[in-house]
Amino acid sequence: MKDIATARRHRRAPLATPAGLGEQARQDLSAALNQLLADVWALYMKTKNFHWHMWGPSFPSYHALLDEQSTQLFAMTDALAERVRKLGGSTLRSIGHIARLQRLADNDAELVQPAGMLAELCDDNRRLADWLRAVHGLCDEHGDVATASLVENWLEEAEQRVWFLFESGRS
Repeated sequence: MKDIATARRHRRAPLATPAGLGEQARQDLSAALNQLLADVWALYMKTKNFHWHMWGPSFPSYHALLDEQSTQLFAMTDALAERVRKLGGSTLRSIGHIARLQRLADNDAELVQPAGMLAELCDDNRRLADWLRAVHGLCDEHGDVATASLVENWLEEAEQRVWFLFESGRS
């Protein structure tokens, strides 16, 4: 009987992972990481969209580049969401939630020139790198070394994407 009562109590318990950083850190970092997660989802979708719609004489290399970059972005999503949960926060709930939080603009244009795709993704990845630096500062503020370490790796990846997109888009 005691086990049934305990099970019922746990089913109704709020998400509360003990992270040890304090309530303010949980709130601040969860909010920042969720916004970052929304931006990464938006950038992932835009990168895949451009990958699917790439065309022209450099198609094979651009197609492969964007496929590799979208795979890298997709890998970030799970790690970001799991980090939010480890901190005791809750993650994004829906596409609508992503749309409300994302800062990157969608591109629904019927046709985008390959150079335009590369330039837009370069700018978006540059913005993402700036936001990663800001989140790293927040991690430092709250003493969250684990999240800061993840952010450092993601920042390195973002800077590499910027570099490759910039160089690929040169005339």
